[in-house]
Parts: sequence; C-alpha cells; structure tokens
Amino acid sequence: MTIVKKEKKEKITVFTVKKDIDDEKMEKKMNTFLKPSDIDTIIDFDADVYDEDGKLLLRFRKKVLDDEHIDAFYENVIKFAKNKSGLRGSASGSKKKNYSDKKVMSNIFGYFDRWSPGQKAVFKKRGKTPSIAVRECRFNMDYPEEYKKTIPLIKDIDELYSKLTPEQYKLQRKAANQTHFKIPGTSFTTVTTNVNYTTTTHQDSGDFLQGCGNLAVIERGKYKGAETCFPQYKIGVDVRSGDILFMDVHQPHANLPLILEDKDAVRLSIVCYLRTNVWLRTKNKTRKFYENHNRTVKNLRTAKVLR
Repeated sequence: MTIVKKEKKEKITVFTVKKDIDDEKMEKKMNTFLKPSDIDTIIDFDADVYDEDGKLLLRFRKKVLDDEHIDAFYENVIKFAKNKSGLRGSASGSKKKNYSDKKVMSNIFGYFDRWSPGQKAVFKKRGKTPSIAVRECRFNMDYPEEYKKTIPLIKDIDELYSKLTPEQYKLQRKAANQTHFKIPGTSFTTVTTNVNYTTTTHQDSGDFLQGCGNLAVIERGKYKGAETCFPQYKIGVDVRSGDILFMDVHQPHANLPLILEDKDAVRLSIVCYLRTNVWLRTKNKTRKFYENHNRTVKNLRTAKVLR
C-alpha cells in the first residue's frame, strides 16, 4: 500500500493512498484468485481509506453490530445459505476454463430481477408470464418466520450505513422509498449470503451505482485468511463477527484464501444492497400492484422451481 497521507481523527486512522497497479495491468488480473503476496497491508482496526482524488475507498468499524441480532440471523439463515449455486459468474472464477462448472455456497433473499430457469419453464408451460421480471426469493416465501428474524441485523447495517456514509445512504434510501419491493424499513432490496466463499478479483454490477457496498461477517469455529482486499491498492480488511465494512464495490476487490483451522468452521458473509433493476422496474408501483404481482408469481410457482 502506497500511503500519500496518514492521520488520526477521533480514534479513527485515516489513510490517503494511491494505486500500486495501473489500470491496464489490473485489467489482466481480473477474474483471478489473489495470493497473500499480492497484498501488503491488512487493516484490523477502525479506519477510513481514500484514494488520491479524495473518494472513499473503504470505511471499517470494529464490533459495532448487535450480538443477539448476529446470532438470530445466523441461526435462521445458515441452512439456506449452505445451498450451492453456480450463479456467481466471474467472482467464482467460472469464466476461467478450469472453473466452468464450479458451484459455491452463495445465495440471495429479498427481491431479484431475473426469473430462475425453473420459473421460465413453468411460465412457458402455463402460457403466462408476469408483467415485470422481479421476483420475491424462495427464502422469503418458504421460510417467512425465519426471514423475519433476519431483519433486525439488516436494519442494524442500514442504520450504520446512514451514520457512516450519509451522502451515499441518502441517495439510496430515496430510491428505496420509491418501491415496495425491498427489505422492510431499509434501503435494501436484496441480501446475498456467502459461506466459505473465496471470490476472484471482480467488480460488482447490478447494485445502485450511487450507493456504497457493505460487508458483515459471522464466524463459527476457527479460520484464518479470507480478508476482503483491493489488490490495485494492495490493501485488505479482516472483517470479523460484529464488524462492518463499507466500500466502493465498483473497484476491483477479492478475498485472500480461506484456511479452515477447524474443519467445520464457517465464515458467513452478508452483503445488503439495492438492486438497480428491481428498483427501476418497480418504482412508483402501488401497494396493490406489489401484492397482486407477488400473488401471481406464487400461484405460478411450485416448490421445486424457485432457487
């Protein structure tokens, strides 16, 4: 990490950094896995990091999430979160030949902007497709009581978002307030969970461009590694239970290798976001439209066709 400036502000370490790898070289490293030698610095303390233009790269705070809400989230989502999916694309290395069939424990709940292949088949068979391609996810529908118990932690993340990155939050909340298709009382439409998942270097797409990405982690058992890194700046963050990381997810980022010290250890990562197409396709729709649309989707589905 090349530090341009380092200072202390109210117990927060503030860095201004510049790129160690230029854009052309970084492009060649996309969709590849990181090695520990790719990263110089791991942050495990309260810190803000800005680039040379003064743009926020990341904001990290230790032990700010509620323990009871963390436990409730984990207990109610972990079985669902361990389902394997092949839908993570380049973040799992699937654009590389050796990873074309790779499946990982990465899942979503809330609302999504594409029909599953099973849904498409059912719609075609029944000769009817809902008017907008937005769906309530299976977890919400099949496990409504468990879903409700995840909300307190998501609201904690939303509240920290409003306090720690208020400019981005204000824009995202304004957009979220235009749709009923969202996590109640938050600026998020969608939540992604990942279990023991090491991503390749990638940039997020599909989320609200003017917002700020976030990451929370719940750990069970002992592991090391899996730090969330920005390889272009050779910097990483060790996010652990109770911590929150807000970051520019449109910058290249990835995880270092995860090493399980206990064979059954779990690193559950949680990302909450406003999915752009969910918002665009449903903004300003009435509550009645929301209820009718969800009812239509549920009536057209079977238990076997929704992921």
